[in-house]
Amino acid sequence: MTELDGSADLWESIARLHAWLDAHRTHEGAEGLLLRVLKLSEEVGEVAQAVIGATGQNPRKGTTHRWEDVQAELCDVVITALVALRTLTPDAREVFTAHLTRVTRRSLGSPAP
Repeated sequence: MTELDGSADLWESIARLHAWLDAHRTHEGAEGLLLRVLKLSEEVGEVAQAVIGATGQNPRKGTTHRWEDVQAELCDVVITALVALRTLTPDAREVFTAHLTRVTRRSLGSPAP
């Protein structure tokens, strides 16, 4: 496994991306945090653009994307959200895991004994 092949632990990769973004940021403090969270809106917009392009819903442009493009954009949303969560707390893994557990239990119920 190389450090760039994507097979590293998810949270290790998120920590590395977070550190890289912090090293290259142009805005500090609350403004930097808000901009990092707002990046999610941009990424979600790219998902919408890809879906519209994959379904050919813009008659002027026609079919401009594939469903694989939608998958990639959804991955970008997830990565951006996890980096934003890491920006809010160094305990992002624990916060996410606890929240996922609550959502899963709420939606699916407790697992059978």
